Amino acid sequence: MNVLFCTDGSTASYNAVSNFLNWFKEVNVDIFCAADWSFLPDSIVVEDSDFPIKCSNSANAILDYSYEYLTDKGITPGKKIKICGAVVDGILEICADNNYDIIVLGSNGKKGIQRWLGSVSQEIATASAVSTYISKKDNYAKKVLFAVNDVDSVINGLSEFISRMNLKDKIIYLTTVYETPDYLFLEGNLNKSWLEDVNKKQEFHASAILCKYEKIFNDSGLCINTRKILNGNPSAELIKYASEENVDLIVCLEREKSGLSKIILPSVSRRILENSLSDVILIKPDSH
Repeated sequence: MNVLFCTDGSTASYNAVSNFLNWFKEVNVDIFCAADWSFLPDSIVVEDSDFPIKCSNSANAILDYSYEYLTDKGITPGKKIKICGAVVDGILEICADNNYDIIVLGSNGKKGIQRWLGSVSQEIATASAVSTYISKKDNYAKKVLFAVNDVDSVINGLSEFISRMNLKDKIIYLTTVYETPDYLFLEGNLNKSWLEDVNKKQEFHASAILCKYEKIFNDSGLCINTRKILNGNPSAELIKYASEENVDLIVCLEREKSGLSKIILPSVSRRILENSLSDVILIKPDSH
């Protein structure tokens, strides 16, 4: 597995790669760091000062430390990649020019207006075609929840993805959520037997989805510890369930999107990323 580990020298970024290495095996890791002063207002001119040199030296020091950090964990790192410029654009350009399977980033769990502005990890998770692993804190790397749906492109790639993971001694949860639309509860629709019939059909369909995915795990020599069907708002229910079970990692299987839906509509996985304390993997449909 070819990995791009992105770090700014923060504890969150090193927690991310440490957690990641507990879940995955046979990895090739390149290290990325940016000397970025693009956040400064245009009115501030830095080219004639020693500020760019200091930024560049800082990035070099972070890359050197990260190399030693990975080496101490038994990983022989590959390339040390430094850019001078915007972090998000740099990561996306590097991924476009290289064959990475996954990007590893830390998230500082920003709140309030900082969340609205968007962190680097959230921007990458939205914009990148490469699967993304995002972590907020160090954890036990023991419990993993696969949040699944009935999408053929995702189902077909899951077997290859889990074959790259170290799941032999992990506790695996398999979960799907069905949502009862609000319009079912409008006045005139409150027919109890009809609603019960709808729920039964939804339960049956959800159970069939879990059986389909469980077979993939069983065929890979893995056993599901807990199967769970949730009902309600998908992101809210998954976040709540992961919290109740103290899940260390949530694996979200992304649906194919196009057009404005990539930019405007917040996906279930993005809301999980913003609000869950668990690590999150966003598996992109075209990057298995």
